[in-house]
Amino acid sequence: MYDKFGEFDSWEEINKAAAGLKEEGDEKSLVELAEENGIDKEDAEDYIDGAVEGLCTPLIAALGKIAVEEKKLKPKDIMEDWVSYIRTLCTEDEKVSLGVRRKTRSLKGCIGELLKYGFNHQQSIDKDILKAAGVNASKVTLGMPGARVAHKIIKEYYGGAS
Repeated sequence: MYDKFGEFDSWEEINKAAAGLKEEGDEKSLVELAEENGIDKEDAEDYIDGAVEGLCTPLIAALGKIAVEEKKLKPKDIMEDWVSYIRTLCTEDEKVSLGVRRKTRSLKGCIGELLKYGFNHQQSIDKDILKAAGVNASKVTLGMPGARVAHKIIKEYYGGAS
């Protein structure tokens, strides 16, 4: 995932590495640095051209990391929704963006917290719902955090990162 430059713990570390590459005139590596961190090539070119002061902001760095992790994880269905919630919270709360970039936090870890909540909060499903679903089992339980609870778990997981 982070084969050439390694994983960065913050947006500042990415910008420091980018500044070093820019100073050396190594534009090719600077673009590779951006792409390895999920940052658009166009953003790297803007930085190279001097249109922006740094390669990334906390939000761009966080969204880039999520994109890199999502590509490897390939989430489906509810997990795609959870990834969308994480992106939304990054745009709303810089503390979440900063936490996403931390090496101690990952998309897998966050989804794990959401699943843990679900397993610990299972509820029995009403017999009439089971019948309507065509399920003949005598007992079915389901535990899945709703959007409000998922947002809270995500904020705690990323916002409390250190």
